Amino acid sequence: MDIASIIGLLLGSALLLVSILSKTSLGAFIDVASVMVVIGGSIAAALICFPLRTFLGAAMVAKNVFFNKQENFSGLIEQIVSLAETARRDGLLALEGRLEEISNSFIVMGIQMAVDGTRPEVIEDIMRTEMDAVATRHRNGKSVFDQLGRFAPAFGMIGTLMGLVIMLGDMSPDTIGAGMAVALLTTFYGAVISNLVFLPFAEKLGFINKHELLAMEIIVRGIMGIQSGDNPRVIEQKLSTFVPPKLRSVQQEAA
Repeated sequence: MDIASIIGLLLGSALLLVSILSKTSLGAFIDVASVMVVIGGSIAAALICFPLRTFLGAAMVAKNVFFNKQENFSGLIEQIVSLAETARRDGLLALEGRLEEISNSFIVMGIQMAVDGTRPEVIEDIMRTEMDAVATRHRNGKSVFDQLGRFAPAFGMIGTLMGLVIMLGDMSPDTIGAGMAVALLTTFYGAVISNLVFLPFAEKLGFINKHELLAMEIIVRGIMGIQSGDNPRVIEQKLSTFVPPKLRSVQQEAA
């Protein structure tokens, strides 16, 4: 579970609530029609931008904001080096007996192809095609939230203009203040949901995507090193370049 995402969402919501309640009642900031304009309008516009399957798939991708298991690069490199040592000592076929202990399906796919005698260029091509497919799925999910983040403030302004038109059509000194407050609520809703939900979700999904692709890149290079029979220490040195220097030194000391 991603604690940072939960803390950020709860903290942002709490600060807004405390700020509102310190000055007025929460009821002053609740208007169902404004919510319908902002949320409904944003969703409707996003549906026009994307196929239905892509839009609905974004909801499944969104769970990664809160439930994502980021790969430990140092642990990943240690596992690949261990496999390289087995391959160098006992041969590639010996890796088949270690497949059950590997939880990463991408490593299993690469090792299985190497054990089966697949040509190196074919292994790399298949693994990079898989990387492209993962990147495309994540990019589509991020794009949906990026667009929702763009549309929400726009529909907030549209709702405000609607409220002003309604207010001006039946304006009196007694109602102008209340009418203006309701009209501005849609702008408030649009700004809050865009900057506290949609855009942060998009950025988090982008970060997760980069992290996962980097882990997959480490795996591809590691598998290619194992398949070509490189020395495990050489493979470790190559893969360690993906790890920040501080973590790299800790890893070397542990080894």
